[in-house]
Amino acid sequence: MADFRVIPSIEQLRQRAEVRSLEEKYGRDAIVGALREAAAALRDALGRGDAAPADEQAAVDRIARDAEARLARGFQPSLRRVINASGVVIHTNLGRAPLAAPALARLAQLGAGYTNLEYDLARGGRGSRAVHAELLLTRITDAEAAAVVNNNAAATLLMLAALAAGREVLISRGELVEIGGGFRVPDVMAQSGCILREVGTTNRTRAGDYSAALGDRTALILRVHPSNFRIEGFTERPPLAELVALGRQFNVPVVEDLGSGALLPLAAGEPLVGDSVAAGAAVVCFSGDKLLGGPQAGILVGRRDLIDRIRTHPLMRALRVDKLTYAALEATLVEYLAGRAVATVPVARMLSMTAAEIEPRARALAERLRAAGWQADVVDGMSAVGGGSAPGVELPTKLVTLSRAGQSADALEATLRSGNPPVIARIERDRVVLDLRTVAAEDDRLIAPVTP
Repeated sequence: MADFRVIPSIEQLRQRAEVRSLEEKYGRDAIVGALREAAAALRDALGRGDAAPADEQAAVDRIARDAEARLARGFQPSLRRVINASGVVIHTNLGRAPLAAPALARLAQLGAGYTNLEYDLARGGRGSRAVHAELLLTRITDAEAAAVVNNNAAATLLMLAALAAGREVLISRGELVEIGGGFRVPDVMAQSGCILREVGTTNRTRAGDYSAALGDRTALILRVHPSNFRIEGFTERPPLAELVALGRQFNVPVVEDLGSGALLPLAAGEPLVGDSVAAGAAVVCFSGDKLLGGPQAGILVGRRDLIDRIRTHPLMRALRVDKLTYAALEATLVEYLAGRAVATVPVARMLSMTAAEIEPRARALAERLRAAGWQADVVDGMSAVGGGSAPGVELPTKLVTLSRAGQSADALEATLRSGNPPVIARIERDRVVLDLRTVAAEDDRLIAPVTP
């Protein structure tokens, strides 16, 4: 018969030094619960005939280790930092754009205390959060006004609801796109309360198609940049300036959903926000956490009268952002305004890297991995922009191939994912490859200690 006398009581366990340190870390209720579960697990093991601990101290050690493991699992946040070695710069599944150091510093500074989020310091009374980031955005894009919501789908929804509810919005059939997560432009338009009016064909739409569809019920002409696909062959699409001229002729504003939000020419084929404003788009909306390289946000810039209507719409309160988003966004925009973004904003820096800049790091990593027992080589390869931006555009890079005799690529990739921090690689031609374009240089060492 199993001898349970070797197992101390919960109160006796709590008096042990190793358990008291756990209680300081996790709290009384949590440690008591974990000790009960660990002690019960030991009793069950002894009841099944497992070998009993040699003495009470051995039992205490076993229960404490079990309790600590249970607490660590229970207190583990689900959101974790990972190393993105996939070579996909704007990786939607991995949180899109990593923030710049100035943005992180601003988050820490403003997140630790109170802010003037909705307080007018000059008047000493209630203010509006809508003023934050506006000056920076208008200076960078030359727009009259700006507003910020929680993502670009929200920006599109709000823009249409505020400016076109109950009326028609013209859009080319070739621009009725589906973005990540199954969200479709027609669905967003329907939720806004506007009426979709398709013009042209999938591959060819001319200014005349818009002109023929214009009528008394037309509220807007909507232009959507096809940022996550490319139509090749016999295609035609009127320039934005031509649509703007048509819209002005009939007093119909032209609004544009750019999606990726490029402020600098870093990805081939991606239009710049400033160019759309200069071409006369009445409102332009785009993401904050794609090519801009800031926090998740939907940004609207354009004519002041239209932005004012957007800001005063009832949906604005549901879609507005908090002080932390404003803090990170403003800090990121300052880097653009100061001309430092290519060096300081991670997405801009990654997109600007050449294969020659990546190669020395790749060779150093391969050497460390070989020293740790892996088979590693450096080969030519391609990175991707990602995030529904610049479809088909690839960036030359240097890849580190990783293998081990007797281990499949799938198993090796899973091993990397199980690390601390997890390393996200990709499998290419049945081999695991690491692309350091998307790894911060200081994080290279976190990949090297992996051992077979």
